[in-house]
Amino acid sequence: MKAIVIDNYGGKEQLKEREMEKPAINDNQVLVEVHATSINPIDWKLREGYLKDMLPWEFPIILGWDAAGVVAEVGKNVKHYSVGDRVFARPATTRQGTYAEFVPVEMELLAHMPESMTFEQGAAIPLTGLTAYQCIVGFAEVKKGDKVLIHAGAGGVGSMAIQIANSIGAYVATTASDKNDELVKSLGANRVINYSEEDFSELLENFDAVLDTMGGEVLDKSFKVLKKGGKLISIAGQPSAEKAEEHGVKASDFWLEPNGEQLQKLAHLFVSGELKPAIGHVFEFTEQGLKDAHELSESHHARGKIVIKIKS
Repeated sequence: MKAIVIDNYGGKEQLKEREMEKPAINDNQVLVEVHATSINPIDWKLREGYLKDMLPWEFPIILGWDAAGVVAEVGKNVKHYSVGDRVFARPATTRQGTYAEFVPVEMELLAHMPESMTFEQGAAIPLTGLTAYQCIVGFAEVKKGDKVLIHAGAGGVGSMAIQIANSIGAYVATTASDKNDELVKSLGANRVINYSEEDFSELLENFDAVLDTMGGEVLDKSFKVLKKGGKLISIAGQPSAEKAEEHGVKASDFWLEPNGEQLQKLAHLFVSGELKPAIGHVFEFTEQGLKDAHELSESHHARGKIVIKIKS
């Protein structure tokens, strides 16, 4: 199979196209023929070596943790999936990633793709959708009528989180640039704060939950908008325990747990029209295509998701 791999940590020039053995599966896995994948910040953070102590893998490493495709093989213990099924997944975090024509996936991490969903849409949902779902529904336990602030609403996680919170019936505020104002409103944001001209921490108060996707100063200021008993979750930093105590709120950092059952719930939201991935860019499955996609992701200025088309 064709794959894009890294043999060393470093810049985007480490991404190399190569022919690899098609992976074998165990009794509880399916082999997915990948039609599309997508780029997430974990991809280039791992490529740069920032995660090597947490994930001490041997080279070569195939990056990528979003897959949409068709079941090519099933392990003998696998139920509910057959060869030819259209599926999508956020596979386990291993060195056998999704920048490849085939990827092994545990059956409990898979979900069936709705007929109306394209492979590009399927690839754009799992990692960011599950992150948003676990933050908004899991940690923050957002209910109808709650007030939620979602930072960087035009980004991969932010755009999903706005739609999930909106589907629950929450009031959603978000931060975005001028050029993304219409986009975030179309996703269901009730209030948009232009971060280059306005300070959200001076405009908002008494919020039930904040999803921080930025870290740093944005994370620190987010405590100020919460009411007592509010919840702050960050995918970009470790919230201060002292500040949490001082403001009387619950605060946590976040690490994604892949989950097929939750992904199937996101598929239902897609079918009902309440969740649609914002796809900003589609690149070809070539060494240069992946390098360009990584460069765009690292710029922090990608609008919506960056998708890689593996099969046309």
